[in-house]
Amino acid sequence: MALNKQEKQALVQKAHHLEPVVIIGNKGLTLAVQQEIDISLEKHELIKIKLPTSERGIRDQIIQAILEEQEAELIQTIGRVVVIYRSTEGK
Repeated sequence: MALNKQEKQALVQKAHHLEPVVIIGNKGLTLAVQQEIDISLEKHELIKIKLPTSERGIRDQIIQAILEEQEAELIQTIGRVVVIYRSTEGK
């Protein structure tokens, strides 16, 4: 699903006003959280997720696990907030 630079930039601008729809708590990236992310992506395509930690190594592992499970694309990370996108076209 690789997006080009212009498409990503447009999604960054679109996501600017969004609030996180999923907040990952102290229990981490559970099955229930992954299911909630999936539901949110189906409904909105572009979402913000608030992560439980700002430590780069752990944060990157959580982001990678989300992207792989959801077959989504990373649009932007700002501190503990990540923006991801998954097109619903063709589904």
